[in-house]
Amino acid sequence: MEKERDRPFTFKQFVIRDDRCAMKVGTDAVLLGAWASTAGAETILDIGTGSGILALMLAQRMPSDTRVDAVEIAQSDFIQATENARNSPWPEKINMHHVAIQSYRTNTAYDLIVCNPPYFINSLVPPTLSRERARHAGSLSSRELLAAVKDHLSKAGTFSIILPTVEGIQFQSAAKEFDLYPSRRLAFYSRKQKPQERWLMEFSFEERDYITETLVLHGSGNEWSEEYQLLTRDFYL
Repeated sequence: MEKERDRPFTFKQFVIRDDRCAMKVGTDAVLLGAWASTAGAETILDIGTGSGILALMLAQRMPSDTRVDAVEIAQSDFIQATENARNSPWPEKINMHHVAIQSYRTNTAYDLIVCNPPYFINSLVPPTLSRERARHAGSLSSRELLAAVKDHLSKAGTFSIILPTVEGIQFQSAAKEFDLYPSRRLAFYSRKQKPQERWLMEFSFEERDYITETLVLHGSGNEWSEEYQLLTRDFYL
């Protein structure tokens, strides 16, 4: 019998299996995949794709001629992400690469780069190396990530990321050193009465005025808020 935790996540147009991945499908990835602006994007790069959920969400949102490249350092994650992409409606759009972003080489300048990164810098180190790589910044520092984004982002492109509140402010400050400036931000809360939990941030090479919006996951009780349902309506059943 299939274990509860090994069951795939079934979205409206695709299925994600993550039983062999270090980190499982969660709200962070769904938020980022639905929130990232795809306007004008013909080439997309997903850094640290894990199960491939971001690559698949963006493939769903984009025209048939869009190219989505996804890099993943962990072999088990790469294999499962490749299977998820192959079994999706858009296998021709998605190219999986088993490589660290620090070693990734391409002549493509990407119109959109997304990353749901390892960011639990100050938490306890988990017992397995694969889970450590997925959750911690030991294998990908913020500066290495920013350097990679600067190298691979097109001149008019955008970079979108999700981070915890404190790390998000630190990341925004560090991004200036790489000529990356915020163009949109979303403050995410699980409930109105709780502290902010995440920053969703969009960066570009153009320094400009930007707006900060707010999204709350739960309205009353455990029901999803109307705003969250509206954002993710193309994905959840």
